[in-house]
Amino acid sequence: MQIFHHVQSIRETLAAERKAGKTIGFVPTMGNLHDAHLELVKIAQQHCDVVAVSIFVNPLQFGLNEDWDKYPRTFDADTQRLRGVNCDYLFYPDETEIYPNGMAEQTRVVVPTMTDVLCGASRPGHFEGVTTVVCKLFNIVQPDVAVFGIKDFQQLAVIRRMVEDLCMPVEIVAGEIYRESDGLAMSSRNGYITPQERPKVSVLNRALNTAREAIIKGEKDFHALEIAAKEAIQAAGFKVDYFSICNSKTLEPAANDDEEITLLGAMFTNAARLIDNVSLHLGEPNSAE
Repeated sequence: MQIFHHVQSIRETLAAERKAGKTIGFVPTMGNLHDAHLELVKIAQQHCDVVAVSIFVNPLQFGLNEDWDKYPRTFDADTQRLRGVNCDYLFYPDETEIYPNGMAEQTRVVVPTMTDVLCGASRPGHFEGVTTVVCKLFNIVQPDVAVFGIKDFQQLAVIRRMVEDLCMPVEIVAGEIYRESDGLAMSSRNGYITPQERPKVSVLNRALNTAREAIIKGEKDFHALEIAAKEAIQAAGFKVDYFSICNSKTLEPAANDDEEITLLGAMFTNAARLIDNVSLHLGEPNSAE
């Protein structure tokens, strides 16, 4: 695996791969890699000839009082993991390389829909930071395919909209949620969960699946399901950020005749903010997945 710190060098290297007729897969990350990240790399390998991964803890997507300075930096372990799955290239820039004119003067990329609800409501400016850095990374790497995890469902939807709106020649591929044995979605922030909290955090996934099963069985009072889920999470000792039943494409509140529905939830432990989601398709009888 070759490691690059500078835009020009990785751009030239990937241009040579492209000239040789090879397709480029890309997995952008903030590091502190776990098994779910490695699965995204494997998906990219299935789609493309060579794969590049980026590690950049993007300050532009962190708000005030968020954990940018505490976010785990585990570069040595990350490189070992990437070598273990035969990643071809790692782009590991510093802040100056990505924002050479400073963040205050950085041109921003704004998706005007889907960004002020759910995670966007409690993290103002977060998705502007995400779309800006992803747009820059796409311009640097120029991938044919980019792979993102479904765990960050809203982020995935926003990036897909950005790619569509800006006519970017990048195919966005979604990687499934990878979970611990108790259903907890794998996340870099799981390391913040205390031993006392750990046995209880699966309540978020259970609440999502309980509501999902109720909808499959014909329940149409989505508001009541949201209230019941929030109460279950609070009863386990956690603060609810949101629990919403949404149209899968628009992320607007689901209507009774929507066929594609995603249930999204976020909650706070003492030191972590955990997110999760489940989706279902309501079409022909017995077609729910």
